[in-house]
Amino acid sequence: MAEEIFDIVDEKGQPTGETVTRSQAHAEGVRHRTAHIWVVRDNGDKTEVLLQKRALNKDSFPGRYDTSSAGHIQAGDEPLESAIRELSEELGIQADADDLNFAGTFPIQYEKEFHGKMFRDNEIAFVYVYDEDVDIDKLTIQKEELDSVEWFDLEEVYQACQPPRDEKFCVPMGGLEIVRKYVSNQENVAKSMSLGISMGMLFGMAIGITTHKIGTCMCTGMMLGMILGLVNGTRKKRK
Repeated sequence: MAEEIFDIVDEKGQPTGETVTRSQAHAEGVRHRTAHIWVVRDNGDKTEVLLQKRALNKDSFPGRYDTSSAGHIQAGDEPLESAIRELSEELGIQADADDLNFAGTFPIQYEKEFHGKMFRDNEIAFVYVYDEDVDIDKLTIQKEELDSVEWFDLEEVYQACQPPRDEKFCVPMGGLEIVRKYVSNQENVAKSMSLGISMGMLFGMAIGITTHKIGTCMCTGMMLGMILGLVNGTRKKRK
């Protein structure tokens, strides 16, 4: 099988026009791109993330819990199409482009020995969040890449990865921080919409009492409140 070829990229993750083989990239630490997909869900008052347990034959961090799904971006491919493909190949999740929310990028750079061989990683990771319903009992996992999957509390994983890191995990801190920010932004959007609806109802009630049309004014106020809340929430999300 032909060896994988990656685009060499700059510090912003933009291809330079040159390419490198997978083995050379990790032998010499040549910067390339990866796609990281975080599968998340709400469970009561906490957010959980799906982590994969890496196969024991992996060339880095075998047997440790990592990002839900991740993989190298092949030369000529785009991050989003790579993210969709990785979800399908590793977990059997058939996602559309609209199902994946781009959350940001972060650099990964380290040198570490695995299986008696030095591994040099230098990459720009493109992070996506997938928050559709997932039943892990129905996933089709790629046994060559991962051993199993498991839900974890996001905040507990974040704390476990603080120094001194729990060696059970190899989740990159940059990815964790981006996902935590994404989740926080989503919560702000929901709160803004809820506040907007409440204010709209109160405003509508006040107008309704004055005009003797409480029902109509409350409905109108709720609609206006939803619109204002959505606009305000979207503005906060973009920030």
